[in-house]
Amino acid sequence: MDELSREIDAEKESILATIQALNKALERKDKTIVELAAIAMFLQNIYNGIENILKRSLKYMGISPVLSGSWHKDLLDLSVDKKIISLEFSRKLDELRAFRHFSLYGYGIMLEEEKLMPLVHNLPDLWKDFESELFVFLKGRNSKQP
Repeated sequence: MDELSREIDAEKESILATIQALNKALERKDKTIVELAAIAMFLQNIYNGIENILKRSLKYMGISPVLSGSWHKDLLDLSVDKKIISLEFSRKLDELRAFRHFSLYGYGIMLEEEKLMPLVHNLPDLWKDFESELFVFLKGRNSKQP
């Protein structure tokens, strides 16, 4: 296993632990602002983990994303261009990316359960799709090595 694969596996481990914590928060029937803030933080952490994997993948391709005011979107676009993820998948990430921005710069007291839950319910499929796309990328990368 090469260094990139080890780094991706470590990041995936953290994401999976975050998904488990998210699931525990979801078990609470009545969600106060504290649970909603925790759910929001877990969603933000998962998105950040996906970005970390994309940044590491680009780094090992010798590419450094330019840190501009729109670098989160630029990172996704560059990852599509370099065939790490598909355009379709990057569009699926858009809603979570936008939420990440809101949760980072907004106020936790503004969180609404009915707006959080669609993101939560889409997360298992989103994660499965990401793992599939990442597998294809890593498989293609490994087949090009001598």
